[in-house]
Order: sequence, then C-alpha cells, then structure tokens
Amino acid sequence: MRALLLIDIQNDFLPGGSLAVPEGDAIIPIVNRLQGQFDLVVATQDWHPPQHKSFASQHPSKSVFEVTELNGLEQVLWPDHCVQGSVGAEFSAELEQHRIEAIFRKGTDPEVDSYSGFFDNGYRKSTGLAGSLRGKGVTEVYLAGLAADYCVYFSAKDALAEGFKVYYLEDAVRAISTEGFQKAKADLVERGAQIIPSHTLL
Repeated sequence: MRALLLIDIQNDFLPGGSLAVPEGDAIIPIVNRLQGQFDLVVATQDWHPPQHKSFASQHPSKSVFEVTELNGLEQVLWPDHCVQGSVGAEFSAELEQHRIEAIFRKGTDPEVDSYSGFFDNGYRKSTGLAGSLRGKGVTEVYLAGLAADYCVYFSAKDALAEGFKVYYLEDAVRAISTEGFQKAKADLVERGAQIIPSHTLL
C-alpha cells in the first residue's frame, strides 16, 4: 500500500511566515490534487514549545541561522516558529485536510530539534509514524512538503532506514536553498530513493 506524507505545510513555513520557504505556497495546489490518488494521507506538524532551544531567541549571544551545538548535536538556530497553539503552527488554510487520517507532531521536546517526521534529531524518541504506517500495511511512501532540504529530506532518509520504498515528489516540495535541494536529492538517490514529478501519479 502507498501513503502520501505531507511534511510541515504550516503557516510559518509559507510566505509571510517567520521561517518562510521561498515559493512554499506553490506546492499546495499540487498537494491537494495528489491526495485523491492515495488510500492513506498523513501529515507531520512542527509543534514547538515557546522556549525551544533551537530558537535563536533562547541564545542571547547568538544570531538567527548561526550554527551551534545543542546537547551534543549540531544545531542551526532558527527564528521562533511553529509555536504550539499559534497561527504560525497551523496548517495552511489552502491545504485540503479532510483526507488527512493522522497528524504526527514533532519538535515537542525543548532540548532537541526534530526535522524528521519519524524521530527527533538525536533519535531519542520516535513519533510513532513508522509503526503506524506498518500497521496499515504501507510499503511505499511519497513525500511532499516543506522544506525540501530539511524536514522532507530527513523524513525521507528515515523512511528509507525504516525499510519503506521512498518517492520524493520533486515538484511538490520547496527548499530553503537551491544548493541544499541538490545535495538532498543526490544523497537520497544514493540511499535508494526515487525522485519523481507529481504528474506521473495524476
């Protein structure tokens, strides 16, 4: 069985948001069309407490996008984003949500960031996504969402490591940087993922 994973299509990652991905809103019509092609659609949602240590605001001597260390892991310091209960953490109003069967929240532990929809960055806790997919008989996952070079990329890597066949929908993602996008795609192909355009499914 195939599942469509919608990664972090939230207001703070869209134009006007605090951590906007360039042209992030361009994927929404594609994602809405894709949903009808899948028996199972699930979503991930960045869901940070207000004092999350990945926020630059929690490190007065440091700047936004500076790289530091957080509990033994390399950490980019981000603008405050996707704070629990905020408008920025909500899914885009343009995103069709009636087919989304389950939402897996991540980034809830203030001490560790969480890019992947499967685990936090330190692999301390699982979100339960892999087990849920397996329990429904899913063998193939198709990824769309934001950002292509961070949360979609790390989710795809973990999906491969968990034994799923992975399809990365090239036109249904947008990246923070072009260079990051190219590196992410090259690494995923090397690991066994397939990079495909969405029109092959429509």
